[in-house]
Amino acid sequence: MTTPSTARRRPHRPAWAGRNYSLLTAAAVVTGLGNAGALIAAAFAVLEAGGDGGDVGLVAAARTVPLVVFLLIGGAIADRLPRHRVMVAANTLNCVSQAAFAALVLSGEARLWQMALLSALGGTGQAFFSPAAEGMLLSSVDGEQASRAFAVFRMGTHGAQIGGAALGGALIAAFGPGWVLAVDAAAFALAGLLRAFLDVDHVAKRESGGLLRDLRDGWREVASRAWLWGIVVQFSVVNAVVAAAEAVYGPLVAEEHLGGARPWGLALAAYGAGTVLGGLLMTRWKPRRLLLVGTVCVFPFALPSAALAVPLPVPALCAVMFVGGVSIEVFGVSWMTALHQEIPEDKLSRVAAYDWFGSVSMVPIATALAGPAESAFGRTAALWGCSVLIVLLTLAVLAVPDVRQLRRRTAGPAPVAEGGPGEPDGTRPDGTQPDGREPDGTEPVSRY
Repeated sequence: MTTPSTARRRPHRPAWAGRNYSLLTAAAVVTGLGNAGALIAAAFAVLEAGGDGGDVGLVAAARTVPLVVFLLIGGAIADRLPRHRVMVAANTLNCVSQAAFAALVLSGEARLWQMALLSALGGTGQAFFSPAAEGMLLSSVDGEQASRAFAVFRMGTHGAQIGGAALGGALIAAFGPGWVLAVDAAAFALAGLLRAFLDVDHVAKRESGGLLRDLRDGWREVASRAWLWGIVVQFSVVNAVVAAAEAVYGPLVAEEHLGGARPWGLALAAYGAGTVLGGLLMTRWKPRRLLLVGTVCVFPFALPSAALAVPLPVPALCAVMFVGGVSIEVFGVSWMTALHQEIPEDKLSRVAAYDWFGSVSMVPIATALAGPAESAFGRTAALWGCSVLIVLLTLAVLAVPDVRQLRRRTAGPAPVAEGGPGEPDGTRPDGTQPDGREPDGTEPVSRY
């Protein structure tokens, strides 16, 4: 029999952590644990099969190319179909491809083309999963606690990735990469099962005029908002140069000046710890000017490349990486909150797809050009160039009025029909409501 005292001791979920949000967070933690180790395992699997560094890059590129190619289609489909079904189907494809990858590695018969093909299937699954997952997450929370919910979600996923990388490295050393890939396949299966229980009864049936029309509608949604396309363009370059600095130049600097892989791993761990602290900060802090604060916090992201260019000693490099992790998490939560507040629910996945496309499309090009850039200008100049690009692009984004003016709404979120930020109460700068009505008109129903 439950007594009042035992009822009081029973843990309660926060009001903002509803069923869908809790399932999405749990599933993301599960896949984060598996994926972080699997990325390391795939590289070691290629090396154990007799491949070299170029072959490792080839298998990694095989995953990235279909991710870029299919992202926009994945976003359109996620806005046409129930998003949880798209997510489960993508998880199933990832589970099967990783299980096959694991079986080949464990058999000792894995060939390069087979590993590249299976990696490509994994990238295809990710292309359909990511826009659906982001749209589902953004529509799973409402009200003034949205930014706190996003911060907790990101803390969980970052923590899982940090733990998964450490656990994956230990398991590879103990049992080999094949078993780590098998664990990742099981993680996809469990996450897909959790996502199958998502409740979408509250989502209105979506009407569609065809795939191409859906893609055009998504593009118009992005192009009509200067703050949106400006930041997407900014991060297409920022993510690319950061990837080149950390994936190509960072290990080389560590090997030649810092003492090898161990201090570089410590610096990356400091960055991960910074993202967790940044998420914790954003559970409490609700900056009124979302994108102004978030964009200013992109400036410290230029510091790691500059630190490698000097190069700074390991303790200073770790401090710089930690600050970069904190600051980029402030941006990330602010960005998700802005999307949640401003984008209509039925277009969330398409907008997310354009966002993802901008985030990843330039990364393979930048990493491929990192070597030639080093040869042409020198590694130090290339690293300073990465920092300068981040600073200049961030200054350019701050010049966009909508970035400086978009404010957090104190009431529930309301959609903005066409570009431009709303005022805190949902009105436009000219005093009209988001749907064009006068200020004394009835407030439209929240899209969440």
